[in-house]
Amino acid sequence: MIKNTKRKDGRLQSKVYIGNGKYKYVYAANNRELERKVQEIKIQLGKGIDVSAERDTFGQWADRWLKLKKLEVSNGRYNTYSYRVKNLVPIASMQIGKIRTADIQDIIIGLSSEGYALKTLKDVKNAASQIFRLAIDNRVIDYNPALSVKLPAEAPKETRRALTKEEQEWITAPTEHRAHRMAMIMMYAGLRRGELIPLLWTDINLEKKTINVNKAVEMINGKSVVKDCTKTAAGMRTVYIPQVLADFLANEPRNNSMLVCPNASGGMMSESAYKRLWDSYLAELNFKFGDFSGVLVPNEQTGTMEQYHKPKSRFAPKKIPFVIPRITAHMLRHTFITLMYIAGVDLLTAKEQAGHADVQTTMEIYTHLDSIYKSKQIEKLDEYLRKIG
Repeated sequence: MIKNTKRKDGRLQSKVYIGNGKYKYVYAANNRELERKVQEIKIQLGKGIDVSAERDTFGQWADRWLKLKKLEVSNGRYNTYSYRVKNLVPIASMQIGKIRTADIQDIIIGLSSEGYALKTLKDVKNAASQIFRLAIDNRVIDYNPALSVKLPAEAPKETRRALTKEEQEWITAPTEHRAHRMAMIMMYAGLRRGELIPLLWTDINLEKKTINVNKAVEMINGKSVVKDCTKTAAGMRTVYIPQVLADFLANEPRNNSMLVCPNASGGMMSESAYKRLWDSYLAELNFKFGDFSGVLVPNEQTGTMEQYHKPKSRFAPKKIPFVIPRITAHMLRHTFITLMYIAGVDLLTAKEQAGHADVQTTMEIYTHLDSIYKSKQIEKLDEYLRKIG
């Protein structure tokens, strides 16, 4: 029988020795409940759990986890982790040992109802799981409630697509815009933005048709900080570029800058400079290739809607409606991988050219492309059978 005393408030009280001259007090309304709570503590002690840390909140362990991540990952990735922890604010003040799967599931369901993409929901779940894992490794809890969380099947999937044939023609179309060079390299060599910004002309060998990717920049407080390594060890690579890109770069002016894609003054682009340049480039593509035939705008005099009339210059005083898809650096990189797939480049070579750390990443893209281009693969079989028939 558990030894207990009765408190003035009517509850029963007992204490359990937890080591180092310390005791843990337990309170209950009756002997049966008190005995259950005492046994739970003894079981935890038997597992090596630090019951003195039971009042630690999820937020405290999230802060510890972020401090560790700051030492391990890039600034951009750390910021992403910070955003995911903010998504978990509803459980931040809860004692970490009292959080149940349902508490995290409620957060996921709430985010899904707000339209968050499936990838974001996965990131939130994984962040929670890693925080609980850290607490488990430190013997604070013995159970990870995030592992059983379900992701809604109806959650929208993140849009990751290659450019259409028409959109690729927009990129290859002649223009004097400074971002044109960036777009061509991303689409035909698959470089990430962070790999492109510090790229030097000496990294490019037009005779051998190669680009040596040996450094990257990390955006810290909006500024580009050069790192002598890429995102991962696999990112350090030699990319073999197609003739179309080699011919394009051979005719590009260097303007006395060692950088392939410098800012307007020849220096390295900051985050804001990159964004301004890219937005300007998209505005040019929109003006040149956008279809304004179905665009209606308000008439300031009559207040009615009327057909929009495209001005003679994209620098017209009135804002030009943006009608083309908003092309991103990731879409250009995805286009590069897609072009390799269509050309029949094998999986491992594609992994190396893209600089993926894990072949699984490349395989997922190739598997997705299989579902799109499966009919084309059958056509190859038909062609082969005709040749040998």
